Amino acid sequence: MPRITIFPLSGAVLYPGLQLPLHIFEPRYRAMISDALARDRRIGMIQPQSPLEGAPLFSVGCVGRIDDVEALDDGCFNIVLEGEQRFRILRELDVTTPFRQVDAELIADDEHEVLAPIERAGFEREARRFADAQGYALDWDQVGRLDDVALINGVSQIAPFDPAAKQALLEASGLSARCELLIQLMQFFGRAGDGDEDGVTLQ
Repeated sequence: MPRITIFPLSGAVLYPGLQLPLHIFEPRYRAMISDALARDRRIGMIQPQSPLEGAPLFSVGCVGRIDDVEALDDGCFNIVLEGEQRFRILRELDVTTPFRQVDAELIADDEHEVLAPIERAGFEREARRFADAQGYALDWDQVGRLDDVALINGVSQIAPFDPAAKQALLEASGLSARCELLIQLMQFFGRAGDGDEDGVTLQ
């Protein structure tokens, strides 16, 4: 049962195998990064359930390893987290550190999971519609070369959905379930015309 230092940040999700760039400026999180660098370079990204200080946390997040770090003259950091494994919180710990810590269990994901060809085709078709509606210019040849896990998780991580939708994607059990939910969200947000409210601005 690992103890994980957590970074609660609404709208920001991380997936295994993907990267998340972050600018760290609050004193408590600067202390968190310094502590992580002195230990194993790992922190857990997770969303709070509300923007209030000390708000309850959602149950599922992702452990990331600090892959790249730039220490700035003002004491801040620019870092890049490399996603390693999803985790589920068992309990939050009573700690004296300025940053929060939890006991958690790691979630075993199948990194070699694949979609059925009809699932992949359906996703790419809906993704093209959504991108066109939102005015996004994408290299579809490059998209087509991504494996299923990189494609579905990558879109889930950067999609401009609200925090609750992004959390639902992170918690989805299996690649097919995440793909199906992603299609539903693209259809919903595409119709609503509300694709960039509360989206992640750190990526």
